[in-house]
Amino acid sequence: MPTVFVDVDTQLDFLYPAGALYVPGAEHLVPLIAQLNHFAETQGIPLISTVDAHTENDPEFQHWPPHCVAGTLGQRKPESTLLARRTVAPTTSPQMIIEKQTVDCFSNPHLPDLLKALHAERCVIYGVVTEICVLHAARGLRERGYRVEIVDEAVRELSRPAADRMREEFTFVALGSILSGSA
Repeated sequence: MPTVFVDVDTQLDFLYPAGALYVPGAEHLVPLIAQLNHFAETQGIPLISTVDAHTENDPEFQHWPPHCVAGTLGQRKPESTLLARRTVAPTTSPQMIIEKQTVDCFSNPHLPDLLKALHAERCVIYGVVTEICVLHAARGLRERGYRVEIVDEAVRELSRPAADRMREEFTFVALGSILSGSA
């Protein structure tokens, strides 16, 4: 079954305490995200990495504090999570970066065509925030007919009750089962 890994919004503003919208404990995800991304590369699994790329006066800032403004340090991904060969969509490469200005990665019009070009059937998702951007990615993928699995140890939430509700809605899998190929 053709698989695509989807690394959701693992950016400095979300992952580290100095970030504009720090997700508590997210810094512990960085080695796991790096491991998953590099595993995808060695296995020839396409990797889609979504990133917020806001303008300075982005409409989203009416709901959230300013974060991940395009070109700022906080908008970057940790170096360890980046593959040597990467591009910004719609161009394909081992790591395709999808820029977005909302919580929904499908707001980028290139994503559906990219998934189709990759012949994706199964999407393995990880990143932040579980009950916000990860949820939107998972729902969007499922609505488009993809099998969705979320890597349990490689997501972090802001609201445990909301994340628990999401666990009832989606399949969560263990990191080890993904890396061993048994999931």
